[in-house]
Amino acid sequence: MSIQSTMENKLKAAFSPERLTVINESHLHAGHHHVEHGHEGVFDGTGETHFRVRIVSQNFAGMNRIERHRAVNQLLADELKAGVHALAIEPAAPGEKTRW
Repeated sequence: MSIQSTMENKLKAAFSPERLTVINESHLHAGHHHVEHGHEGVFDGTGETHFRVRIVSQNFAGMNRIERHRAVNQLLADELKAGVHALAIEPAAPGEKTRW
């Protein structure tokens, strides 16, 4: 199973979202300086290392932005430890205005 699929499954199970999009943005970072496992180099943009999570869930009602980010980061801690280099999180509660 891909990292993206694993993340989607975890987010669905934990937050029962009304809307969920997990976007692999790794290709957008090709050519950037990158350090992985102690080795420096230029990132080629392949793989599953940079993601954006857009999620609307009732679970976020009453939570501030930091609490929402912490909840998602804690849920996806294993993926972050295993090689996800960047995670952009765009959480919202139902009825809140989103830019997407």
